[in-house]
Amino acid sequence: MSNMVEFARMNGLGNKILVVDMRGRKDVVTAAAAIALNADPATQFDQIMAIHDPKVQGTDAWIDILNCDGTKAQACGNGTRCVVQALAAETGKKVFTFQTVAGILNAREHEDGTISVDMGKPVFAWDKIPLAEEFADTSRIELQIGPIDNPVLHSPSVASMGNPHAIFWVDKDPMSFDLDRFGPLLENHPMFPERANITLAQVLSPTLVRTRTWERGAGLTLACGSAACATAVSAARTGRTGRKVTIDVASAPAPGKLTIEWLESNDHVVMTGPAEWEWSGMVDPVTGSFSRDEEQGAQAR
Repeated sequence: MSNMVEFARMNGLGNKILVVDMRGRKDVVTAAAAIALNADPATQFDQIMAIHDPKVQGTDAWIDILNCDGTKAQACGNGTRCVVQALAAETGKKVFTFQTVAGILNAREHEDGTISVDMGKPVFAWDKIPLAEEFADTSRIELQIGPIDNPVLHSPSVASMGNPHAIFWVDKDPMSFDLDRFGPLLENHPMFPERANITLAQVLSPTLVRTRTWERGAGLTLACGSAACATAVSAARTGRTGRKVTIDVASAPAPGKLTIEWLESNDHVVMTGPAEWEWSGMVDPVTGSFSRDEEQGAQAR
């Protein structure tokens, strides 16, 4: 019997996503398969979103998330939108509830094709993010890179959106920084015992922030939904913006924008943006060997 399962290459604002259908199976996508898939230019990805049968009554699926280095991820907002689009096209449903290691996520596909994902409540407690040192106020912590008297980056806001984030506020275009050089150092800084996603954020107005992200376990990425959420709540928390902002993802293909709203009613963060199907095929979840479907014009399933 073939070990192959269906999968789709998709993207959320250019964030490269592989959606793998593991429903009806007891095994998982292995770290070895993830590493092999990422090594092939055709299937290089930021996250794998593996759809499993639900573990909890009232949910539509359990989502297992893998980074391109084979490690597990707790959250991926852009990937969740891709899962919603794929399942909406398959089932005709518009509203979904998923379980992940980060908790329950509710999502909805709108008539215009955009997708909203409730990313839950942000976490600001230093030991829950987590950080290696205690900070009473995590809206600004002591951390810098570069010369001590003239640091390149300093005093980030930190938060968790199911995964740890550090947001460095900058006064010029985030694309002008050598994030590929600073990113690995900051991701693996001793301050972050579980590593961290690193975002550069430029506030352009009370309703617009421009960002670029080095993603934990993935490196430079075209987009990161949970980073956009962490940036938005941190901007509001520090008085830089209001509670509803547009995140202009500097590295994403145009139009690289997400709408993030930090709801006052329940403290949840709702992210709205697009998802795009590229092509589908079959993949071995153990080895990562794959084949592409011949029909490339079909709709996502």
